[in-house]
Amino acid sequence: MYDKTAQKFKGKFDNLPEGHLLVNLGPSHPATHGILQNVIQIDGERIVEADAIIGYVHRCFEKLGERYDYNQFLVCTDRMNYISTPLNNIGWILTVEKMLQIEVPERVTYVRMIISELSRIMDHIICNGILGVDLGAFSGMLHLFHHRENIHSILEKLTGARLTTTFCRVGGMERDIYPDFVKEVKEVINGLKPAMDEFNTLLIRNKIFNDRTAGVGGISAEDALAFGFSGPNLRAAGVDFDVRKDTPYMLYDKVDFDIPIGEDGSVLHRTLVRMEEMRQSIRIIEQLIDGIPEGSYHADLPHIFLPEKQKVYTSMEELIYHFKLIMHGIKVPAGEYYMATEGGNGELGFYVVSEGEKSPWRVHVRRPCFWYYQAFSHMVKGSLIADSIATMSSLNVIAGELDC
Repeated sequence: MYDKTAQKFKGKFDNLPEGHLLVNLGPSHPATHGILQNVIQIDGERIVEADAIIGYVHRCFEKLGERYDYNQFLVCTDRMNYISTPLNNIGWILTVEKMLQIEVPERVTYVRMIISELSRIMDHIICNGILGVDLGAFSGMLHLFHHRENIHSILEKLTGARLTTTFCRVGGMERDIYPDFVKEVKEVINGLKPAMDEFNTLLIRNKIFNDRTAGVGGISAEDALAFGFSGPNLRAAGVDFDVRKDTPYMLYDKVDFDIPIGEDGSVLHRTLVRMEEMRQSIRIIEQLIDGIPEGSYHADLPHIFLPEKQKVYTSMEELIYHFKLIMHGIKVPAGEYYMATEGGNGELGFYVVSEGEKSPWRVHVRRPCFWYYQAFSHMVKGSLIADSIATMSSLNVIAGELDC
């Protein structure tokens, strides 16, 4: 492996100074949390040079998007950030609905927002919990994982799947919420509040954790913007930008919540921002959960939303709509479209070019992890190897989202 890597990077790492080593961090390393390769040149424990490499998880999602119809592409979004799949699903569905200029019932929007914020909590639990594991503190992750499992149970009841939820459909949701949905969501957030306080005491206020994260892996606001950062990693560097506030969608302009801002973009501040964002997500859910309006779980648009299967068997009109949607798909007006939502890791955007056919002519995904990972080499240069693990962990680079 050493020879192959040295040959591949011969131009960059040729003539290593005496005492320097060229080593692989990844692609299959427990601390990389996915198939991520970093070729680093070290002088003792200190990183002199680094090169981050992508391409191991390339699955041609963007090209698949040009073959699939608009509902079929939903399954690809599941597999991007697989830590918080409903956020990807909703981002894609909102993009298509924007292209079609259709509105969905408020009931649908309420449920989508509640699921979005639960998914954000799931995402942040993973990031902060695994960061503790990478620094040798295993208990913190276990402490919150039980509550993450409870959210998974809600998703499973709602969608039929735990991981690949394929949540929503163009024009609504696949199905309505189940009878105990409101009760169970309340139980989850009521259980989360004290657990988060305990997690804060257990890990965040721990002196060893603070010593290992304060001032480590930092990035300035200027550099973060230059690298294309967004989401909690950008806010940790002191930039007040959140898609939910700055370009509101769904009902985010009608609920009260704050955007936590960090100071130096370090590992510690990225962790603190995510902790506070979980509290703000709970705040949003509490404003919505008791007010879910009655009504349908989809818009009354038979040329866009598939009719109920039972009606297809008994009604000629429903049968025709079903046939046309399956055979011809949803026809979107020709044009170029872009829609951004606040994903678990930052701005998740879908750029779509339509020629009016059942499939897009071009799909491009703005996935936040791609921009974080390109900055990793810059962020770890000059740091210790052990600190680079904390830096990568706190950036929350999800391999599935990195390379579409």
